[in-house]
Amino acid sequence: MGVQVPPRTHKPAHFHRFHYRLNTRPCGLPLRGDFTGLRGQAALQVPGGAGNPPQAHRLTAPPAALPGLSRLALPSSSLGGCRDRAASRSRDSRVDGLISKKDNPASKVEKPRRLPSTRRAIAGTRLAEINRVAATTGDDPELDALILRLHTETACRRGGALALRPQDLDPDQCLVLLREKGETFRWQPVSPTLMAGRARHAGERHAPKDGRLLRYRDGRPVTYRRYDGLWERIGQHLPWVRTQGISTHWIRHTTLTWVERNFGLAVAHAFAGHTDSAGDTGTATMTYVRATFGEVCAALAALTGEPHPLAALEGATA
Repeated sequence: MGVQVPPRTHKPAHFHRFHYRLNTRPCGLPLRGDFTGLRGQAALQVPGGAGNPPQAHRLTAPPAALPGLSRLALPSSSLGGCRDRAASRSRDSRVDGLISKKDNPASKVEKPRRLPSTRRAIAGTRLAEINRVAATTGDDPELDALILRLHTETACRRGGALALRPQDLDPDQCLVLLREKGETFRWQPVSPTLMAGRARHAGERHAPKDGRLLRYRDGRPVTYRRYDGLWERIGQHLPWVRTQGISTHWIRHTTLTWVERNFGLAVAHAFAGHTDSAGDTGTATMTYVRATFGEVCAALAALTGEPHPLAALEGATA
């Protein structure tokens, strides 16, 4: 017997189609309440025969089954992702008035402890090998070399690089506008060489002013798949890259480690685009030791060996 929740009509449904089988659940460890409190326009409809109207039901689980959830042998990443998705759905349900805070099942599940990352800075000689392979292999080595240089100079994330548009370039001051996760954005300095390369790339590949800058030769915009193929190819030529799972984010670690060692934590904090909030590696001390934009430009100039127009203009110290 199937139970369905019809999608809402006033906004996109969080549950487009929710199927539930009574008494045939393959797992004996149901979530507490199984989305207790779903009612109204999201009421569970249980077929009761011809002429019987839909009825609202509360799907519950025996208390003895709940402790078993903590004994599930799931990786912390899988359990954390499951918990986050459940929390997101439950939060939307609370906003819509379909479920109360005390009946929220996700709030009763502890988020797994985040394990330390295995990423670290890549040695200079190793990074040179990666750049050599990217620039001499594949079907578009010019594009791949440009991508790696962008990440090396700015320490940006993949999303920031893919979101970059021609209108986000400021050639006169050698700045690019990065828009990254959390709807954050910042102006980041780049070398004159990289700025010229990006402007030439946008022109030759006919990137629209308000469209994605990184593009293939035929004009198609680059996606995350280009990154996946790039690192797979590099791993074929450099086995240690494949063995250690080197990715673009390792370059971010490399650049920021170099900046921190040579210019201090405050400059690295600003170079990375981190905010001062506690959830973004912020501490109370960072409120008082913010780096100036000139210091960030000076660090970039030292990293690339090319003078930056704003390093001297704004000064390297406050």
